[in-house]
Amino acid sequence: MNLDLFVPAFVNPAGSPIRELFPYLARPDMISLAGGYPSLSLLDAHGLRTSAQRALALGAGPLQYGATEGTPDLKEQLLLLCASRGITATEQDLLVTTGSQQAFDLLVRLFVQAGDTVLVETPAYPAAIQALRMAGAEMVEVPMDAHGLMTTELARIVDALPPSSRPKLLYTVPAFSNPRGTLMRPSRRAELVELARKHGFLIIEDDPYGEFVFTGDRCEPLHVHGHRLCGADNPVIYLASLSKTVAPALRVGWMVAPPDIVRRCTVAKQTVDLCTSPITQAIAADYLRSGRYAPTVRSSRDEYKRRADTMADSLMLELGGQVHFERPEGGMFLWLESADPLNAQSLFEAAVNQGVLFVPGAAFFPVVPKAGCMRLSFAATDVDQIREGVRRLSRAFRIASKVV
Repeated sequence: MNLDLFVPAFVNPAGSPIRELFPYLARPDMISLAGGYPSLSLLDAHGLRTSAQRALALGAGPLQYGATEGTPDLKEQLLLLCASRGITATEQDLLVTTGSQQAFDLLVRLFVQAGDTVLVETPAYPAAIQALRMAGAEMVEVPMDAHGLMTTELARIVDALPPSSRPKLLYTVPAFSNPRGTLMRPSRRAELVELARKHGFLIIEDDPYGEFVFTGDRCEPLHVHGHRLCGADNPVIYLASLSKTVAPALRVGWMVAPPDIVRRCTVAKQTVDLCTSPITQAIAADYLRSGRYAPTVRSSRDEYKRRADTMADSLMLELGGQVHFERPEGGMFLWLESADPLNAQSLFEAAVNQGVLFVPGAAFFPVVPKAGCMRLSFAATDVDQIREGVRRLSRAFRIASKVV
């Protein structure tokens, strides 16, 4: 086919590096430590079945097209959920989206033209990188450490940018980031908001994992810090989802933003899917109203902590000084770095041959890939599979170390 017919971003588009791993999952006896999805065993299928039955009992209404901004019933429940996280919002501040990925994509449509500067905490969520790359954004990496995005480095980076490269947006997952799994400390959250106010950029806060805090209370979202420090000029746009806490298949996410942004995103959404499925919105609203959400989240959180501890203990036992990592405080991921140089492709091939799958770290860097790192997920596999998966990974390390 004549490639000149395609717009530049789709002449030779790179697919999702994570979804390209899916064919390996079909191999017999493959243990996946790669997927960023919740455990099927922890999803409340019974509760969702009951909610689906109640939603269908309402009649044919939920089977019709719905309002682009979301059904009033679901918006009411999501506002209550936001309030439980300390976020004050009204119905005009909230837009229901088909997953939080759509919310991010809509914001990119609103704010990013080819050549615009976007700050991205790094390592970063690959689907966010993909959306920004397709929009032609000039991504600027902002490094992270064990305490999240490094605000001192961010200040230095922004000060060094020329006026023509003034950033419009910053993307961050401050609560148990994907892929690094780190929790941004409260002091840094306040510093980040102050930097956004000083330099005039907006912060997109993606919060799919914040419910899964292993010890202590849920950390206040960045949006709360933004409201406290800036009031009506809050620079933080909040994105969240039910995909990790209730069920990915619902495809229910939402954003909290000023009405001027919500209104424009609503118009953009009309051109994409008209509305998020009203029947799934009805199911989600009933489920949130049923009182089953909180105990389901607690159960998942406790099990994910057990699995995270198992993974960390197994890595120390099997690989010890060969790797560096931080013990997860929450979320679904562990970021692993090799202490010694390793050929990334050789390590991946050795791991596949040993029957274990991970996501190579290069997928999480928008500009300069880092060698010798990987994302492991402890969410979807049970503790026995995690132990065996780490044993297989240890064998892969030994094999790959011989071909450096």
